Amino acid sequence: MSAIPHLPALRKGRPYESLDKVQVKDHKTGEVCAEVSQVNAGIVRKDLGKISEARKALKKFTVAQLIEITAKAGESFLNGTLPLGDKGHTQSPEEYIATLSRTSGLPHIMVKRNMAKIHYAMTHMSVILNGLSRGLDMSVIDRGFGEQSGCPVAYFPTTHSLGLVMPSNSPAVNSLWLPSIALKIPVVIKPGREEPWTPFRLIQAFIAAGAPPEAFGFYPTDHEGSGEVVKLCGRNLVFGDVNIAKMYENNPRVQVHGPGWSKIIIGADKIENWREYLDVIVGSISDNGGRSCINASAVIVPKYGKEIADAIAQRLGPVEPLPADDENARLSGFANPKMADYIDAAIDNDLKIPGAEDATAKYRNGPRKVEFQGGIYLRPTIIRCDSWEHPLASREFLCPYASVVEVPQNEVLSKIGYSLIVTAITQDEAFINDLLECGDIDRLNIGPISTMKISWDQPHEGNMFEFLYKRRSIDCA
Repeated sequence: MSAIPHLPALRKGRPYESLDKVQVKDHKTGEVCAEVSQVNAGIVRKDLGKISEARKALKKFTVAQLIEITAKAGESFLNGTLPLGDKGHTQSPEEYIATLSRTSGLPHIMVKRNMAKIHYAMTHMSVILNGLSRGLDMSVIDRGFGEQSGCPVAYFPTTHSLGLVMPSNSPAVNSLWLPSIALKIPVVIKPGREEPWTPFRLIQAFIAAGAPPEAFGFYPTDHEGSGEVVKLCGRNLVFGDVNIAKMYENNPRVQVHGPGWSKIIIGADKIENWREYLDVIVGSISDNGGRSCINASAVIVPKYGKEIADAIAQRLGPVEPLPADDENARLSGFANPKMADYIDAAIDNDLKIPGAEDATAKYRNGPRKVEFQGGIYLRPTIIRCDSWEHPLASREFLCPYASVVEVPQNEVLSKIGYSLIVTAITQDEAFINDLLECGDIDRLNIGPISTMKISWDQPHEGNMFEFLYKRRSIDCA
């Protein structure tokens, strides 16, 4: 058995070793953690031409059976020792945590929290599907038609496969595709370069739990191959930056998970009590190392902006890198140091524009970008902006970053643009009604609720059930 694991491509669940391989390395030492077979666009095209076979394999099960399999797989994912590649290696939960940390930069404690989120989703799939389908009896999906609240209903799949172009920044994003298996839609996964571990481990857990191997495609590939996944799958989840979001913004076959621009808004009726909400604000900005689209990247207040920015900076400014296995670690390293260079330079360049101040600088006692034990880190950055028009007011970065901006309450919703999540700390009924009417907010929290809190049985950047199934009219004689 080779000392270095080899992760093959999985073509309808069957391992495929390619002559073309890439190495996944420790982000600090450069040590090779695994070799991963790469496939070209031609293989993707060939396999997706026969994807209906994978769909047939899942249709042999009822939704209820697949929910049970998903729950069993969740336990294996969290606690089991599972195959790692095709050369006889296995991976315990502890090995998964350590390896993922080494290649992605996430400290162990954050990997554990992401594992717990995935486990919860897998073991509560019936609750999730009930919420997303608004209480539909899942036997309707098995039969194709039935009744709901006394009315005839029929649903048909919008696709024979769900394509996934995954990122490397946060393992928990894999929870978004999990309902697909229970809904009998095969997945075609293009993993993130530094994070093949989570989707591969999930696939192995599903297969061990009794899911048909044919339902899983695992295709490490290049840009052209990723394009073929999106082109040939009837539905897709794509993760990326603003440019990726613009590329697919008018494509109904693609759900883009890009920047969230999530925000905390304190209403005029609650601003005098702003100190009471510091824990919620700080956690929303910094939990999960600030890497998530649901991290708050702006705090919008009617007054006291300077004082609030300073208070947040006092809490986050001193935060520094710690060893990956330290339970108190709050920062993630960068697997790609060039990304850290870019972010650091972008913030500094925009600070040259009058009207913004780095409130964390005086509490940081050093530069924003630091090296620690061979890894590159960005320390938290809180920017106080004089107006929403300043470029740094509406930026989002892959680290604990947020602006603090004073905006009159009656102007907030007309200025802030799209927000994946808004936490509005207010009891002003008129303002709450305006928030409820606002079409630019994807998820709304009313009260001091962290932007990081997710309700799995409610839509997140789209409803997965409605993405994969469409209702049709039906009548039977």
